[in-house]
Amino acid sequence: MKVNKQNEIVNWDEHLDRKYGKRGTSTREKYEEDFETFKLGVLIQDARKKQNLTQEELASRAGTTKNYISRIENDASDIRLTTLMRIVRNGLGGNLRFNFSV
Repeated sequence: MKVNKQNEIVNWDEHLDRKYGKRGTSTREKYEEDFETFKLGVLIQDARKKQNLTQEELASRAGTTKNYISRIENDASDIRLTTLMRIVRNGLGGNLRFNFSV
């Protein structure tokens, strides 16, 4: 019995390799970058909701606009590092830590 390649079960990394190319290719790098941006928006939204803040309240605390917070949370806008720091520190009362690998 032949298994149709389209119905083959693969792990997540293999799925990404097939859909976006191997790590290091431009399409895969673009996917990885976009996914990190998406995760950042989800983290901000989650922290805001845990503090029972509206987007408008967070924006006011961080010195930005509700529209900008909405665009970040909905993965529709790039975010400047200085703005991210203000959102986390002033808006959410948190600290920003970075970790990267080479």
